[in-house]
Amino acid sequence: MKKILLPFFFAAVLVSCAARKLPEKHVMLPGLTITENISKDTTEKNIYDRYKESYTRVTDLLHTDLKVSFNWDSSFVYGEAILQLKPYFYPSDSLILDATGFRLHEVSLLKGAGGKVPLEYDYDGKKIRIGLDRQYTREEKYEIFIGYTAMPDRLEAGGSEAITQDKGLYFIDPLDKDPDKPSQIWTQGETEANSAWFPTINGPQENHTQRIALTVNDKYVTLSNGTQVSSKSNGNGTRTDIWEQELPHATYLTMIAVGDFAVVKDKWRNLEVNYYVEPEFEQYAPLIFGNTPEMIGFYSDLLGVEYPWSKYSQIVVRDFVSGAMENTTATVFFDQMNMTDREYLDEDHEDIIAHELFHHWFGDLVTCESWSNLPLNEAFATYGEYLWLEHKYGRAEADVHGFNDMAYYFFDQDSHDKDLIRYQVPHREDMFDVVTYQKGGRVLHMLRKYVGDEAFFAALKLYLERHRFQPVEVHDLRLAFEDVTGEDLNWFFNQWMLASGHPELNFEVSYEQEAGQVVIRTEQTQNLENNPLYKIPLKVDFYTGGRWNGSSWSSTK
Repeated sequence: MKKILLPFFFAAVLVSCAARKLPEKHVMLPGLTITENISKDTTEKNIYDRYKESYTRVTDLLHTDLKVSFNWDSSFVYGEAILQLKPYFYPSDSLILDATGFRLHEVSLLKGAGGKVPLEYDYDGKKIRIGLDRQYTREEKYEIFIGYTAMPDRLEAGGSEAITQDKGLYFIDPLDKDPDKPSQIWTQGETEANSAWFPTINGPQENHTQRIALTVNDKYVTLSNGTQVSSKSNGNGTRTDIWEQELPHATYLTMIAVGDFAVVKDKWRNLEVNYYVEPEFEQYAPLIFGNTPEMIGFYSDLLGVEYPWSKYSQIVVRDFVSGAMENTTATVFFDQMNMTDREYLDEDHEDIIAHELFHHWFGDLVTCESWSNLPLNEAFATYGEYLWLEHKYGRAEADVHGFNDMAYYFFDQDSHDKDLIRYQVPHREDMFDVVTYQKGGRVLHMLRKYVGDEAFFAALKLYLERHRFQPVEVHDLRLAFEDVTGEDLNWFFNQWMLASGHPELNFEVSYEQEAGQVVIRTEQTQNLENNPLYKIPLKVDFYTGGRWNGSSWSSTK
């Protein structure tokens, strides 16, 4: 299909409201919208041609301090947020935050000794546009206080096939009416749903540290990112638990969970490794999750980068909107992980456990800078499944798993025209598919086999250490491999990660008696209008008299 370039693109200029105390020459302008000079039909036909750039970083969110309590009757979240921020590069006198479906009670600038300066703001139900008291430079930090009520249960449920809803925070059986279901609260932030329960900056490019104080009924257990630093009874039947995440991570990875959970304690070296399950499944938790410490050690040794976080917890919740989610230090699983020992024999879900843990290097430590680059998270986590199976059960077991991944991709005919790294994807949720996961994992396996194990894992170590706690794009991965191998690998990344489809090959083999040569003729038959003409290094084995006679590398193009 021939792509049509559009002469004009949608643009929006947003000028926030000013603060109450404004410079004399400060002028407030209304929002200005410029629409595109094309018809609706043309817009819909060319939605794939629109480049989805990374979000521009105007403001840098450094730290989020939350105090959160809950009204189970109304499914409301009562919150107080203190956000520490600074301009990313250019001086700024305004701020835009994401906050979906809130009632805002107060927006203030914090001053020394607990003082507050009320700020003027505009709120459209999704974004808060705040006028600051003055212009700040990138060397200056400031703190914003926001008092609010979040009502995620009243939001319209969006989502996708992979993540079925995007309300951010969920009350499960909040009125305790279902005898077969416990009352729980849990969150799911990916892709951009955490802004439904606390004000933040959406997108995978934004990293922050955090402190979350959760006030809950005394009977409930809580979980969040990082380390629990205190737990204090309030004397009224409630308790406040404080969790601190001291290392920076993406805002979409922030999580909380509340409910009646048994906590089964384990460890790796001196690291706390815990399993949160419903009490009736407590005895089975070591069976289901018991390989986790070995997995942490295996991945740490294989990558040459030790597990970087303060703990690792895994929690099983009811009615989860996806299969599992790799929130930093606190992975959430769907309720199919509530298993007895007999159910475990049918499906152990060990691949999911490995997948989410591997994310703590690829996705959490180093995060894709845009959803178009999501395979830098998900393809690696999918390949993490293969690596664990190869280590624990042997290459044959891993190869069967890899073959099934390849089959999923080939079976989905609609995916054959999709790039792995997709800058023209219509919506970010469309990235969660067999191309990003299954094909992406197979591409990484090809890269490993091409450069060899030593170079492959040395390059991954360099990539992780060079970009730890930072957002990345696919070229950062390529450069790490080039720095290790000394080879220009644009050819590999261009055809396998920045293009769609796959080669379709015909082979003819003949032996030329007089020359004493084996001639292998290859033909690529894929549609070259949509797919590249591939450069394919092939390793050819020779057998004579029923015995292996050596191997050689060849390349077809």
